[in-house]
Amino acid sequence: MGLFKTIGPLELIIILAIVLLLFGVGRLGKLGKDLGEGISAFRKGLKSNEDKSNEEKNDAEEEETE
Repeated sequence: MGLFKTIGPLELIIILAIVLLLFGVGRLGKLGKDLGEGISAFRKGLKSNEDKSNEEKNDAEEEETE
């Protein structure tokens, strides 16, 4: 945790400039897009899993009441 307390705005700008030089703007844009799509797919998967779990729970409750 001590490392992040010592990084200021100037250091972050320098790190960003180095990353831009290494990877280029185009590749970073594609990386950001891919990361966003991955997070979106992960959230959809979690929601789908929750929906299936809720359906199974409701089915089990209906069977108990019958």
